[in-house]
Amino acid sequence: MNWNDFGTYVEIYPPEEFNFNECLVFLSRSSLEVLHQIKAGSVYKLIKVNETFILFKVGYNNRSIIVEFPISTPSEESRKQAAEYIWEWLDLDQDLAGFYEMAAKDRILSKISNKYYGLRIIGIPDLFESLIWAIIGQQINLTFAYTLKKRFVERFGESLTFNGNTFWLFPSFEKIASIDVEDLKKLQFTGRKAEYIIGIAKSMDNGDLSKEILLNQDYQQVKKTLTEFRGIGPWTADYVMMKCLHYNTSFPIGDAGLHNALKNLLSSERKPAIEEIQEFAENWDGWQAYATFYLWRSLYE
Repeated sequence: MNWNDFGTYVEIYPPEEFNFNECLVFLSRSSLEVLHQIKAGSVYKLIKVNETFILFKVGYNNRSIIVEFPISTPSEESRKQAAEYIWEWLDLDQDLAGFYEMAAKDRILSKISNKYYGLRIIGIPDLFESLIWAIIGQQINLTFAYTLKKRFVERFGESLTFNGNTFWLFPSFEKIASIDVEDLKKLQFTGRKAEYIIGIAKSMDNGDLSKEILLNQDYQQVKKTLTEFRGIGPWTADYVMMKCLHYNTSFPIGDAGLHNALKNLLSSERKPAIEEIQEFAENWDGWQAYATFYLWRSLYE
């Protein structure tokens, strides 16, 4: 991790292939987003470090990411943790040279890879949040998924208000492990999704599932472990492996957004079949997650 702590603020030095504006496009894709706020080209986000709330503001200046703390300067350890969170959130460990080399020769990705140059997979570092967001999004449109997430966060999450703006934290698995299915059905979750969400929370609360466990397994083991839990099918597992665990080979091949993006880029009347997508993806080996993320990005035009 390449960064400097200047006491009142932190400066992070991203790799060359980094485009902050492209990251902002992704982060501003829904007006219903409740876990960060974008104001005047900066992102405000609340995290919790050792039971302490930290609100940070992320901006960009002359090839550096500038991280400020609008409320008060946190401890040195907390500043370090904030920097580490941002480094992981924006996937800054990833060397994208190989991806761009592959994409330049690919008949589909060559249409978009330069256009979105420097876009990184914006992750979800918290395992519980990534799992629940994936489950919320199963078989519903994105707008309704954001609506449900907002209700869920505002009902069960913690918050902090500063300068008239309220910043939210995703609910903890400990909190959700203690609620009932009816509590979620009141927010318009289906009974089944409510059971899945509370079941995952309980599994994390009793230690059967954690990010640490998964990070000590290989790709096949992780997929097998995740899909043993109710509510986690192959698409959800791949989404979480891509967004939380940084597997470049994860490929949510059944994703509707991926199918729509391919249909658009191929100027086709119909969505491609899974077999056709497998053929397109033969070139993407090792970069399936980035290929998917760039294809999703093409949908925001």
